[in-house]
Amino acid sequence: MPKLLDDMDFFQLDEMLSSEERMARETVKQFVQNEVLPNVERHFANETFPTELIHPMAEMGIFGANLHGYGCAGMNNVAYGLIMQELEAGDSGLRSFASVQSALAMHAIYAWGSEEQKNRYLPEMAKGKLIGCFGLTEPDHGSDPSGMETRARRDGSGWVINGTKRWITNGSIADLAIIWARVDEGITGFIVEKGTPGFTTTDIHGKFSMRASITSELILEDVRIGQQAHLPQARGLKAPLSCLTQARYGIAWGALGAARSCYNCALDYVKSRKQFSRPLAGYQLVQSKLVRMLTEITKGQLVCLQLGRLKDQNRMRPEQVSFAKRNNVNEALEIARVARDMLGANGIVNEYPIIRHMLNLETVNTYEGTYDVQTLILGRDITGENAFE
Repeated sequence: MPKLLDDMDFFQLDEMLSSEERMARETVKQFVQNEVLPNVERHFANETFPTELIHPMAEMGIFGANLHGYGCAGMNNVAYGLIMQELEAGDSGLRSFASVQSALAMHAIYAWGSEEQKNRYLPEMAKGKLIGCFGLTEPDHGSDPSGMETRARRDGSGWVINGTKRWITNGSIADLAIIWARVDEGITGFIVEKGTPGFTTTDIHGKFSMRASITSELILEDVRIGQQAHLPQARGLKAPLSCLTQARYGIAWGALGAARSCYNCALDYVKSRKQFSRPLAGYQLVQSKLVRMLTEITKGQLVCLQLGRLKDQNRMRPEQVSFAKRNNVNEALEIARVARDMLGANGIVNEYPIIRHMLNLETVNTYEGTYDVQTLILGRDITGENAFE
């Protein structure tokens, strides 16, 4: 078995991390090595999520790790990013679960909820006793959430919601859903608990990507909720988009973990596999591919580390997150594809993790804003011209 979780630190970035940041990384790395890798291929093959890992992840403080108070670990954002990196070195589905729980569902309540909502939900979510999902994407509105068709109307002292959300990670196992809906004043958010009459979920099967992750459709038919379920500070599209920025930040780090696993696997393979007169690692074309992988992963590490420092100083801009997500995921996908090629026929079997990472990264490249959407965000930032319409 190749050393999939070996560190890759060509520029000694480890020296720039605090002892607490390194400890967070190493704790999660050992968890992935011991608890995730032995079983993840089975879950990927069976289209199941390893729910048995939720409790130990909560015990490590992974859920809402960079949130402060309410039972959350209160780590800095670099430590949180390193955690996401190590989770995705295991599987994108596991990192996606943690991202949705932390950066989308918990952050939505943390940033836009009332004090009562924060006290009610966040401590239990940090413990993994309550699982959340984030209902923004709709069947006909992915990259353009402003076209949202889900509606909420006032009904006495509460609300009635109708609509459908699709491609929702954690949907059917979630105890609560953050539902974004259009109201007379614009777009706002609601907390809809599992079991609320009219609220149902259906899992999406037949995926060739993110198979060790639960993906669902949420259906809301005359779902009645009280005023206490409304996120009072969530006004306008900026609220859900701010949550997406948090998720994209974790994705930028996570993609490096998947890329690193593919690189380590390919390096181990070509050093031991002999063709013609020498190991594959002795050929110029193979070395060229490895050098490019090393270069792009190292550049991604530098981007993420600086991004995390800026975030900890409250200086990070959403466009910088788009830059990191766009670059790192795209490069990770290319690294996975090249690594798959380097293993030849062995690259498509589950004895090696590369094909699983490659398939997963196709989804990671799409969700929370596609490569092209991130391109247009950056284009608007540097030109001042909006090319979305």
